[in-house]
Amino acid sequence: MREYLLVFLVAAAATYLLTVIAREIALRTGAVAQVRDRDVHAEPVPYLGGLAMLGGLVAAYVVAHQLPFLSRSQPFVFHDARIVLIAGAMICAIGTLDDLFELDALTKLGGQVLAAGFLILNGIQYILFPLPGGGQFSLDPAQGALLTAFIVVGTVNAVNMVDGLDGLATGVVGIGSLAFFAFCYQLTNLNNASLASTGALLSAMLGGACVGFLPHNINPARVFMGDSGSMLIGLVLSASAITLTGQYTGDDLSHGAMGSPASLAPTLLPLALPITLLVVPIADLVLAVIRRTRAGRSPFAPDKQHLHHRLLEIGHSQRRAVLIMWMWAALVAGTTVVVSLYTGPLMWTVVGLATGLTVALTFVLPVVHRPHLAVHDEA
Repeated sequence: MREYLLVFLVAAAATYLLTVIAREIALRTGAVAQVRDRDVHAEPVPYLGGLAMLGGLVAAYVVAHQLPFLSRSQPFVFHDARIVLIAGAMICAIGTLDDLFELDALTKLGGQVLAAGFLILNGIQYILFPLPGGGQFSLDPAQGALLTAFIVVGTVNAVNMVDGLDGLATGVVGIGSLAFFAFCYQLTNLNNASLASTGALLSAMLGGACVGFLPHNINPARVFMGDSGSMLIGLVLSASAITLTGQYTGDDLSHGAMGSPASLAPTLLPLALPITLLVVPIADLVLAVIRRTRAGRSPFAPDKQHLHHRLLEIGHSQRRAVLIMWMWAALVAGTTVVVSLYTGPLMWTVVGLATGLTVALTFVLPVVHRPHLAVHDEA
């Protein structure tokens, strides 16, 4: 655990420092987000935060390779992590070009598919799913490749879609990555398997990169991650879940909490994780596609009707709207992981209380603060 914590801190520190450099590069190259009708920021903000996040991931990887415990792990741990970082660099490059020159949607989609294809060609794909009590369900290579490409591209676009408020996508993905780290670490711990896994390593690195970038990105943001960052962290998040399916068999993960027989969690969570951790942005993505298609517009046409825009409309401030969506992300991610690993009345009580608190803060706070906001707006 201490080595994972160090990896997390290295990623955070490197990203925090490199963001200053990335911001300067963005200003010098003109990679700046101008104010548009659908935007909520009031003045131009530089892009290219993704370059700093990529630098933080690479720095954490290099340090992890030198640590006593992680350096003695199975060769596939660092091999798979390296492949994911290379694919991340590829998609970050596509995003950087978009930040600079505003690529069309089809070109960006092609870059996303290319990065996903690189993962698949190098063995990062859904291969098998451990079954409860031992055994495994294996996928045909073609089926695994198609499923992998769908999950990776879908997650990348979901993160890109939710990147509409300062700090929103950074926090959502950071929460998701830390939740998955807890799942990977505790699942292997409960089954007496090796605690060194690619999923745990990548999620610790990604969580650190998000935490390091957040001070620069929280409202009022001094720099945006841009497509270079949103596509990068979306790919790393989905790939970290995918790596888990090929590194453990059903016999390796045959027990759940307290030594009880394993549930379907090891089977389903690597497939469902990118969806469950990003259920809010994915729901936003689906609703946006339906809304635009019904209106006779392109599914990629921008508008100002996303979930975060609705939160602003009902009375939340920008910071509070971001906090609310962080809470929903934490609720979904935390519930998924806890229910996957533990059972009992205490667990369900905690989940129920967290759900009630999140719902109350979402819909009651705007009512409580509405008079104050109205006076402020009139002034």
